[in-house]
Amino acid sequence: MRAVIIEDEIIAAQNLKRLIHQINSDIQIVAILQSIEDSIKWFSSETMPDLVFLDIHLSDGSAFAIFEKVNISAPIIFTTAYDEYALRAFKVNSIDYLLKPIDHSELKHAIEKYTRVSASSNTNINTNTNTISNTINPDYLNIFSEIFLELKKEKGSYKSNFLLPFKDKFIPLSINKIAYFYSENKIAKIVTTDNQIFYENSSLDEIYKQIDPSLFFRANRQFIVSHKSIKDISSWFDNRLSIGLCVPTPENIIISRNKVAEFRNWYTAN
Repeated sequence: MRAVIIEDEIIAAQNLKRLIHQINSDIQIVAILQSIEDSIKWFSSETMPDLVFLDIHLSDGSAFAIFEKVNISAPIIFTTAYDEYALRAFKVNSIDYLLKPIDHSELKHAIEKYTRVSASSNTNINTNTNTISNTINPDYLNIFSEIFLELKKEKGSYKSNFLLPFKDKFIPLSINKIAYFYSENKIAKIVTTDNQIFYENSSLDEIYKQIDPSLFFRANRQFIVSHKSIKDISSWFDNRLSIGLCVPTPENIIISRNKVAEFRNWYTAN
């Protein structure tokens, strides 16, 4: 079986390759591609692999841009750190999705799932044209269009304003004026770019599902930060990051080592 890994973090790619070989030594990793540009060039000239492991956010943009330029007819196993906004889309038709850091047992389950589905679909591959015949499971043919539609639909449902209780009235607050959300003693606070504080009855988990993840990042259990409010980023102990905002915060905002790559991808993509 021939497989391709599309992943911009070389350490993560090598770790994934190692785990794949531990699970199934017959899988040959024929390429590790680190960018949209590299992927387009490779798929434009090489024989279609049997399987693709695809990271969603690459150093030069969203991996979905690859499919605007080339036809990748191989089944996909998504790998992503973004579990808040895209997973409902991935559940539509993909073979599977894996949250980073990649877990051995989940990867094994995904590969076994691919093997079962591939065997049952009796797919015929035309290696001359790098296309899959019409006998393929139609789920594979529709996967990308389904994901695009789902993401567009969800993007349109993000909140653009909050209506917040304040004394005996309600205050309208634009999402663009929010610097960060903060949880303290299970109470969610909204802090604006001019350092006003409001309270919200919803939890941070519920709030994060309602706001555009391209504009806000879930830094940790206590903080959701706005991209535009970030003033500086500093190295912290144990390969972590410390985030400074344009307004005061009640404590340091620390990005864990496991989320550093996710944060960098998010910050540079916006």
